[in-house]
Amino acid sequence: MFKQILGKLPKKPSAKFWDNGESQTQDNSNNQVDEVLSSQRSSSNLDSVSSFEVLPRLRDVSVSEKQELFLKKLRLCCVVFDFVVEPQQNLKEKEIKRQTLLEVVDYVISSGNGKFPESVIQEATKMIAANLFSNPHQQWKNKTPEGGLDLEEEEGSLNPSWPHLQMVYEFLLRIVASPNTDAKISKKYIDHTFVLKLLDLFDSEDPREREYLKTILHRIYGRFMVHRPFIRKTMNNILYDFIFETGKHSGIAEFLEVLGSIINGFALPLKEEHKLFLTRVLIPLHKLKCLPNYHQQLSYCVIQFVEKDCKLADTVIRGLLKYWPVTNSAKEIMFLNELEEILEATQLAEFERCMVPLARQIAQCLSSSHFQVAERALYLWNNDHVTNLVRQNSRVILPIVFPALEKNGSSHWNQAVKNLTENVLKVLSDTNPELFEECLRKFQEDQQKAEDTKKKNGETWRQLEEIVASMAK
Repeated sequence: MFKQILGKLPKKPSAKFWDNGESQTQDNSNNQVDEVLSSQRSSSNLDSVSSFEVLPRLRDVSVSEKQELFLKKLRLCCVVFDFVVEPQQNLKEKEIKRQTLLEVVDYVISSGNGKFPESVIQEATKMIAANLFSNPHQQWKNKTPEGGLDLEEEEGSLNPSWPHLQMVYEFLLRIVASPNTDAKISKKYIDHTFVLKLLDLFDSEDPREREYLKTILHRIYGRFMVHRPFIRKTMNNILYDFIFETGKHSGIAEFLEVLGSIINGFALPLKEEHKLFLTRVLIPLHKLKCLPNYHQQLSYCVIQFVEKDCKLADTVIRGLLKYWPVTNSAKEIMFLNELEEILEATQLAEFERCMVPLARQIAQCLSSSHFQVAERALYLWNNDHVTNLVRQNSRVILPIVFPALEKNGSSHWNQAVKNLTENVLKVLSDTNPELFEECLRKFQEDQQKAEDTKKKNGETWRQLEEIVASMAK
C-alpha cells in the first residue's frame, strides 16, 4: 500500500548547496560509507560504488539499535547516482538505495510519540541536500519555452532520476509534517539557505517535482513562523525577476497556488507590504504572454485581496485596464472572466471611481469582431450584482455602451451575439425607458451626422478627382 501511495508525484535538482561532508561524530562502522561519499564528491564517476553497503532492515533490529541504524541508512542515501549519462550503471546499488529510501520514509511515518533527536534532523537534512541541491546531473533538462512548459511536451521533461528523488521529497514532506519533529531544533537545519534552495527548485520542468515542492512549501510556511517573512520576500524576488527580466519560469502556477493560501490567511487590516505585493507583483503578472499558464491561480490571489479589502477593487480594476490585451482574444476572454469575479466583490463606492474607463473598455469588447469576446462581455449582464451596479449608475454607463450595443444588434455577423444584444437592450430599456430613448435619439443623430459627413467627404473627393482629371488633359 505504501509503495502504491508513493507511486504518483514530482523531480529536479538545482545549484550547489552545502558541502555534504559527514558528521565528525560518525563511528568507525561508517567508514565504508564515508569513502563512497568522498569519492562521489571528488569525481562524477560512480564506479567506486561497487562496495555499496547493504544494511539490515530497521524492523529486524532491536529498539535500542534502530536510531543508529536509521542514521547509517540516511548517510547511505547521500550517494547520488547517474540516471542520465549511463542509466544502466550501478543498477544493484540504485535499487538498494531506492529500497533504503522507502524504508526511512516508512520509519518516519510509523515512528512513535518520541521526538526526533537533533542528530536525526541533522543527518536527514544532509541527505535531502545531497540529493536535491547537489545533484550534478543536469543533462536531462530540456529548453524551457517562454513562461514555462508546453503541456503537450511535458512527457519529455520528466527527470529520469525520479525513482530516487520522489522518495527524497516524500521523506522531506514527512519530516516537516511529523509531530515528532521539533520546530525549534529543525529551524537550525531547515534554515534560510535551505528554504532558498528549495524555492529555486520550483523552476523544475518536471510537474511531479513542482507538485511535491508546493505541498512541502505549504508545510514549511505553516510550521516555521520564523521563516514566513523570508519566504514571502524570496518569492517576491523570484516573481519580480520573472516579470521584469526573464519571462521564463516553470513554477509560477505553483508559486501562486501557495501564495493564494498565504493571502487567504492575511490578518486585517492588510499591511502595506501586502498591498504593495498586489500592485507591484500580482497585477503586472497579467501582462505576460504566458498568462494562460497561471491565470487561474493569479485570478484567485487577486480576488482574495478584493474580498479582504473592498477598497482595493478600484486599484485592481484599473490595473486590469492598464494591461488589457489588444490583439489577443483568448487573453481578453480571461480578463473578462476575472473582471466579473472582481465586480462581484466590488462595492458601489469603489465601482463609481473606475466605472467610466471600465465602461469604455467593455464597450470595446462589445464591439469586438471576435464573437467569443463580444459574447463574454454581454454575459456580464447575466450577473445580478453587476447589473445592479450598472443600473445605479446608468446615466453614466448607458451612453458609453449604448452605441456598441446598437451596432451589434443591427450589424454583427454572429447571430448569437445579436440575440444576446437584444436581450441586454431590453433589460436596459425596461430599467430606464426615458434614458434609453434619449440614448437612442443621440445614437441616431450621431449616425445621421456620420452619414452626412461621409457623403460630404465623398463629394469633396469626387470634385478633387474631376479637378485632377481636367488638369491632366
